[in-house]
Amino acid sequence: MGSWQNIVAYIDLEAGFGEVGAVLVENEHLTEMHVIDVVLERFTELSHTKDDVDPIVISCNSWVQSSDPEWLCREGLAPEQRVFFAKKSYLPMDTPVGLRRLRTFELEILRGDTRRREERKPYDRIYDYDIYNDLDDLAGVIGDDPERNPNYRPPLGGPKHPYPRRCKTGFFINRKGGFLERVFRDAVYVPRDEAFSELKSEEFGFRLLFTTLHKVIPPLVTKFNDPNKRFPFMTAINMLFNEGVKCSEIVKHGFWRDLLARFIRRTSDAAENVFRFNLPQTFERDGFSWFKDEEFARQTVAGINPLRIKLVTRDLLDSIQEPELEKSDLTDKQLRKSHLTDKLLDDELKRRHNITLKEALDRKRLFIIDYHDVFMKYAARVSEISGRFLYGSRTLFINDEGNTLKPVAIELSRPAIKDFPEPYRKVFMPRNEATKGWLWKLAKAHVLAHDSSYHQLISHWLRAHCCMEPYIIAANRQLSAMHPIYRLLHPHFRYTMEINALARLALINVGGVIESTFSPEKYSLEMSSYIYDKEWRFDREALPDDLLHRGMAVEDSSAESGVRLVIEDYPYAMDGLDLWCCIKKWVTQYVNHYYKDPGLVVTDEELQGWWKEVKTKGHPDKKEGWINLSNPEDLIKIVSTIIWVASGHHAAVNFGQYAYAGYFPNRPTITRTKMPSEYIYTDPDNWDKFIASPVTTLLECFPSMQQAAKVMALLDVLSSHSSKEEYIGQNIEPSWKAEEAIRIAFSEFHAGLDKLDHDITYRNGKDKNLKHRYGAGVLPYDLLRPKSDVGVTGKGVPNSISI
Repeated sequence: MGSWQNIVAYIDLEAGFGEVGAVLVENEHLTEMHVIDVVLERFTELSHTKDDVDPIVISCNSWVQSSDPEWLCREGLAPEQRVFFAKKSYLPMDTPVGLRRLRTFELEILRGDTRRREERKPYDRIYDYDIYNDLDDLAGVIGDDPERNPNYRPPLGGPKHPYPRRCKTGFFINRKGGFLERVFRDAVYVPRDEAFSELKSEEFGFRLLFTTLHKVIPPLVTKFNDPNKRFPFMTAINMLFNEGVKCSEIVKHGFWRDLLARFIRRTSDAAENVFRFNLPQTFERDGFSWFKDEEFARQTVAGINPLRIKLVTRDLLDSIQEPELEKSDLTDKQLRKSHLTDKLLDDELKRRHNITLKEALDRKRLFIIDYHDVFMKYAARVSEISGRFLYGSRTLFINDEGNTLKPVAIELSRPAIKDFPEPYRKVFMPRNEATKGWLWKLAKAHVLAHDSSYHQLISHWLRAHCCMEPYIIAANRQLSAMHPIYRLLHPHFRYTMEINALARLALINVGGVIESTFSPEKYSLEMSSYIYDKEWRFDREALPDDLLHRGMAVEDSSAESGVRLVIEDYPYAMDGLDLWCCIKKWVTQYVNHYYKDPGLVVTDEELQGWWKEVKTKGHPDKKEGWINLSNPEDLIKIVSTIIWVASGHHAAVNFGQYAYAGYFPNRPTITRTKMPSEYIYTDPDNWDKFIASPVTTLLECFPSMQQAAKVMALLDVLSSHSSKEEYIGQNIEPSWKAEEAIRIAFSEFHAGLDKLDHDITYRNGKDKNLKHRYGAGVLPYDLLRPKSDVGVTGKGVPNSISI
């Protein structure tokens, strides 16, 4: 209807009707309507309850389709009465007799008819599973082998390419030569209540992201029409902040102009039709920080991908120095002994850090970020793509006597590739000498491109967005809307499926922004499938378990989180563990309120059905790493983990993207050239060019002007908070407020988050011993502060993955 309206109706009820458990709503308007609340006034007077005469409010927040006969006939539908349950939550065995049929019927509607083959309609509310077979466009393929087509991408999901499942859309599938042909639409189906309401979408992330992809990026591509053209000199990069880009196609649309004005800087004279990117926070604080080794190391624990650094142990060193082919997926041509030998490391550590290798290992002060195996698997194929070059990498760091991380060495490796039949493996170390110093800087650029790709594809897309969707689908299929666990999780599921649908449509699809701007190119999603298969486990997604697995923490029963950090000044982990404890305490109080008898967890068929379906239908390719759901402690761990991933994990890897990667030399997403050291003997002219102008060599290695501009536009939006953002622990749900014990527990949760916000502020500004988050030009670590203002702020933890 396009605006808010109060609709008044009158209901005749017998005196003594009793407690209201649900209402049935039928929409007799000509179009669908979004029902916010149903308010029953003066009802308690008639029911003879002990309650006062305050109105009964039943929260709906749902689309109700029209029951207009003409529309129903056209769509081949029968009239539908929607059921909305009252605030009181019930476990299945406690459901009042009058609600049991409605509880079952509503779940049947949401599961739908799994035999339906036709495409889902926008008004459908059906939740079902499918593989990721909609990322390419094979319409018009000639012949019987689509893999020969450059637009082919393998379906993800199944034995060959394990992957989580997505929501089934029912897109038309035609068989041609025995292969699937996918037909695309301008929008992707999500169940109707997963979509933003019209009024909310104008302010929320989905519309903003959609706008950027379709209205902002195309003019940038036109502006930088040569996809391979590099920046002519370093200061030319500043043009995107100072000179801006003329985008008349955007600003002539008033809606887009008004919306984007909140996030992208424009000239004061709107007639110029120019927008400018804001200065990223890291560059604004210290324009030379991207060049510094200390900042390179600091961002491994306080940047946007602090989830990869790992403790080096003796066993780990042995495994890379003497790799075993039978324990690897790499071929014998790809797998080689690391050049990071004990002697090399011992000499370097003694010379620069006054510590032996044995001491560093014994005192847990040596760390690694390892992108060797995963990138080596794709290095040869990616390097055959024009404008791409990919190595595998290992980067070592030392936590020095001042409790500050410093880089020690980088090893870059590649297998034999076209025109270069010999494998390449070389170690680079920080040096003051000119040539070695510049080779070190170029090696860092390659490592940063690896980290950027892993961050976007794994830490962000796979572990947050992609793995969350099966939990949402299963919850709607198996847990009634009146189930207390559904009501606990629902705020952390909002809008994720629609954002994921947009990602499949324009971000991770063939030729989308991710493929065109990140190193693995057309192998990006296939690589994420490989890592899902080899690395992802649900029982390591909780922050304490992740830290233990990476050796970044040890068990400590005296700590509230149960772990103690190996690096005390680890901002992501320090703040994250405090947030984890707040979440787990809240979930513990909530679960224990409803499951006072531990046996109720096992006998709750809806709960058991949900968790079974998550494992067998949502993540069917993962057979290990699941928590058994047999008691309240298991349930607390499962639910806390899901809430952590939806809130803290996603906030940590998402909302700092523009701050850290908006100035792309700090985090290039692509490296386009080989290391100059490969040319010493094979191509002396290229080596001489590097010697004559190493800055030019670096710019040729960096992303092109077009690639950089596209990434900056995307990251600006991904890092933005809307005015309608719903932050963790800030808004109490109606069903929680209705139960006094839950209301008190939520109040404690809210207070705990306020304390966390205060503690983070103190750590950033008062504790000068925490050098990874305090110092001249150092960007404070605010990413896990619970609340934020509107826009690109580098802080704030929303309830759900909504951008």
